Amino acid sequence: MSLTLTDVTLTYADGEDRLTALDRVSLEVPRGTLTAVVGPSGSGKSSLLAVAATLVTPDAGTVTVDGVATTGLSRAELTALRRDRIGIVFQQPHLLPSLTAVEQVQVMARIAGRKPRSARGRAMDLLDAVGMAGQAGRRPHQLSGGQRQRVALARALMNDPTVLLVDEPTSALDHERGAAVIALITRLTHQRAGATVLVTHDRTHLTAVDRIAEVHDGRLHGAAPVRRRGGCGAVPS
Repeated sequence: MSLTLTDVTLTYADGEDRLTALDRVSLEVPRGTLTAVVGPSGSGKSSLLAVAATLVTPDAGTVTVDGVATTGLSRAELTALRRDRIGIVFQQPHLLPSLTAVEQVQVMARIAGRKPRSARGRAMDLLDAVGMAGQAGRRPHQLSGGQRQRVALARALMNDPTVLLVDEPTSALDHERGAAVIALITRLTHQRAGATVLVTHDRTHLTAVDRIAEVHDGRLHGAAPVRRRGGCGAVPS
């Protein structure tokens, strides 16, 4: 397994009480697979992603990333783990307005201390992989919403993470562009043999994912494999 959550519980202060965001959640995501986590707004999807990304420490339970248990790691060690082994694609691309597409991707390598020349070559390869090589010199305001999401995906892959976490990638896209982004994430997951978790409230584009797990009121219900029909995935109802 590349990502494992075991009996994870997360609560937040709610006045004098505690609100349970995640209730003994367990999830295993093997290498080379994409698991979609679905559920309505407020169900706990984003909390699950934040815990998996080591951005939030759970009240109880364990998170293991690429064989490394995160319990007890220092803040610096968690930062290094995210930098080297976890790629995160947020709901909003959060691209820097002054940087071109290729520079957006290169930033991650600079943070990791890689040489600029080799970093640019890898950044261009990743932009090519997501269909954005022809837009490498453009800045965010010159790109469409779908193009910005593709640049954000390339950026998340720059340091060759073992685990990729994607938050609501289709929320600001129309049907066609949303389907294209999900298909791209699925293809790259299988090609790179990484472990991907994709959080969404929209089942429309999930025909190609490997597993679907549902979150309701902070509880995770299974991670059922997607049934395939004639080479195409069928999303279980």
